[in-house]
Amino acid sequence: MRQETASNPPSDSADAGKRIAFQGENGAFSHQACSEVFPDMEPVPCPTFEEAIATVRHGDARLAMLPVENSLYGRVADIHHLLPESGLYVIGEYFLPIRMQLLGLPDAALADVKTAESLNVALGQVRKFLNEHSIRAVAGPDTAGSARLVAEAKDPSRAAVASTLAGEVYGLKTLASDIEDAAHNTTRFLVCSRVKVEAEPGTPALTSIVFRVRNLPASLYKAMGGFATNGVNMVRLESYMLGGSFTATQFIADIDGHPEDPPVARALEELGYFTDYVKILGVYPPNDFRRKHTSS
Repeated sequence: MRQETASNPPSDSADAGKRIAFQGENGAFSHQACSEVFPDMEPVPCPTFEEAIATVRHGDARLAMLPVENSLYGRVADIHHLLPESGLYVIGEYFLPIRMQLLGLPDAALADVKTAESLNVALGQVRKFLNEHSIRAVAGPDTAGSARLVAEAKDPSRAAVASTLAGEVYGLKTLASDIEDAAHNTTRFLVCSRVKVEAEPGTPALTSIVFRVRNLPASLYKAMGGFATNGVNMVRLESYMLGGSFTATQFIADIDGHPEDPPVARALEELGYFTDYVKILGVYPPNDFRRKHTSS
């Protein structure tokens, strides 16, 4: 992915331009994504997605790394509600293959482990391994938080299911590697910035938009028609309720192309006829992972 090239926004901290915010504790998979994409930046853990976004919006970090969807569990619901009104721009995407490790104390062995702690969805990804080794699953706060608790407990019978990075952060040993049941488990992240940075016109680009169709018969069908007739590929379309209303549905979509490409410009113009709200969240280069896993 292309890193941000615009000048840094004004910040409250002299080092804010070298910081990237994420939701979770140190050692979380979001932390791993930050380190892989921006190894020279300082990852800033935040308890919630709202705080990660606010850290960038208030100038205490330059970027945020936000998970939006997972190949097994679908979308990360909170982001759909937060991103449109966040004041941030999407400037890139990253795909992180999720590899689960069984982490224990440095002097522990796999045979010592009686319980494994992690986030519920993570434990659901390693059922086969845990059953084969008669290890009882215990729900924890999250993957990295569970690793921290295991390190603090100093009990060789307790282990955590988390990332390799979590093991490094909390001084745990990998007792079993890549224990996930589904090897294709992958999380897609969006890199967000307070500075608007877009892919150059004429280069490969994805455009992320959010829109709300008018509450009329066939509005969505007609809104989508402009993309079909102009040959614009829509790679993602998801809906979610707006403000708890059963009549106000908002959609988030990713489309192939740049808004200045004539077909995309025509499709967006047609979209405007059948919607009462349209917002471009970002125009950014597609990650290489997408090309490698969608080519025929």
